[in-house]
Amino acid sequence: MSNRLLLLSDRRAQIAARIFACVEVVHTGYIDPKTGLPSACHLWCGADSGTGRGGGYPRMKLNDRTVAVHIVSFTNAHGYVPANKQIDHMCRQRRCVNDEHLEMVSHRENQKRRDIARGLVPKRKRKKRVRA
Repeated sequence: MSNRLLLLSDRRAQIAARIFACVEVVHTGYIDPKTGLPSACHLWCGADSGTGRGGGYPRMKLNDRTVAVHIVSFTNAHGYVPANKQIDHMCRQRRCVNDEHLEMVSHRENQKRRDIARGLVPKRKRKKRVRA
């Protein structure tokens, strides 16, 4: 194994250890759709993005930047997240950083899942106008 791969795996292990140091493992009732079994959330106990609109997401310092912990956790486990994608919490817990509960989706899919979780009717796709 090359030195670069060893450094990368060491870096990933360090990041995972930093994340898990501020995590409380809690059973929130989430059932993993792949296995059909209960799966515990890893709830972040550190700093978050506040109480305003869109608040409550976990935050940490990484390379002198404040970053969203759930995105770091997903990226650390699964790789790069393109700019046109978002990370959805399938367990619906904003503080959860368990990479098994996170999924990369489009903005539209994320909004649709949010509406369904809130009991709202998902917005229908608008039909394109045909100009004469």
